[in-house]
Amino acid sequence: MSTPETPAVTPERIMQFTWGYAPPLIIEAALRHGIFDLLDKGPKTVEEAAGASGVSERGVRILMNALTGLQLLSKGPAGKYALTPESAAFLVSTKPGFQGGIIRHISAHLIPKWLHLNEIVRTGRPEGAVNNESSGAAFFQKFVEDIFPMSYPAAQALAAHLKVADAQKPVKVLDLAAGSGVWGIGLAQSSPQVTVTAVDWPEVLQVTQRVAERFGVSKQFRFMSGDLNTADFGAGYDVTTLGQILHSEGERRSRALLGKLFRALVPGGTIAIAEFLVNEDRTGPAMGLIFAVNMLVNTDDGDTFSFDEISAWLREAGFENPRTLDSPGPSPLILANKPK
Repeated sequence: MSTPETPAVTPERIMQFTWGYAPPLIIEAALRHGIFDLLDKGPKTVEEAAGASGVSERGVRILMNALTGLQLLSKGPAGKYALTPESAAFLVSTKPGFQGGIIRHISAHLIPKWLHLNEIVRTGRPEGAVNNESSGAAFFQKFVEDIFPMSYPAAQALAAHLKVADAQKPVKVLDLAAGSGVWGIGLAQSSPQVTVTAVDWPEVLQVTQRVAERFGVSKQFRFMSGDLNTADFGAGYDVTTLGQILHSEGERRSRALLGKLFRALVPGGTIAIAEFLVNEDRTGPAMGLIFAVNMLVNTDDGDTFSFDEISAWLREAGFENPRTLDSPGPSPLILANKPK
């Protein structure tokens, strides 16, 4: 029996979780059929949206009503649907804040792997790990450009914090497992003094080069094909970035990698790490804990880690002053320096 101090327990949240797969698939369908881009041009009725998008009126009506229930659309008295501030900012493909790229991979690339979760939990091993070249290169080649917007504001914040725009001498950057090149691009845009060595698998570097060209900084890049665990990065770098990499590598390989990066930096050089951080006792945040399950599904030894864990690995490698930098994104960046 509930009291004013102890509210009644209801199954409401369990029922919401039961249908938890539905919102991302609904959003993906709207993205695939251009609904958000269409409504960015102005409110539309069901008939107008169906005609402009080339899909059925029944499909558009039910889809847009569901999006209204999710508060991603609003419906006016004349039966016209419009974007909300949230969907206008983050689900219109032409907007700089567009976050729909990763959602477009939900049905084809993400959910199919999660469907094996029961067996993966039993064995502790994924059906196919994406953090090795033989099975991962093709996956990331299709994926990395679509997650560029997730990290780009943080990359710009890092450049501002490091005062790259004020550089009076060359700044050498090592962008490790570069993917779309977002971290190197954010730094290179700040100053012509910046040169970036982007390291990734050959197939992924094709994307890195294309995106760097689109942002007008490809002449500041050189591209190094190789696996991050075995490649010789060289030395003499002022900044090195690890953007969402440690979680896929797991603790053992991450600690070894941080040691390699320590040797690659000049004295006083900075390492910047982006991760989905969890707290020390792993009770939150929920996003970081869910992402750990994603690592269980997709990697052989991956996990998510706390600031204290990563900080200890950095100190073990020889770095000093591990600290966080508030920045746009799922978690703050972690910075540390090689002693001068």
